[in-house]
Amino acid sequence: MKPEDLRAAYRLILDSDDGRVMLDDLERRFHIHAPIFSADPYETAFRDGQRSVVLMLQGMMRDTPQAITTEEMEFDV
Repeated sequence: MKPEDLRAAYRLILDSDDGRVMLDDLERRFHIHAPIFSADPYETAFRDGQRSVVLMLQGMMRDTPQAITTEEMEFDV
């Protein structure tokens, strides 16, 4: 799959009404609008990992494509 095809697939799903509801929910649950800091450094790292997934999804929705790495393409189903 080409990177632009993958991007189009993400946009098709996430740009729907249900996709926007889902993305809004993920933003609330996974620390997009809240601090990720915790006294426990492992908890901070865990929260940052959750947050990075939502940031990647948001990035796929941007008009200006960002580079999609080969590593991100390796999970093809």
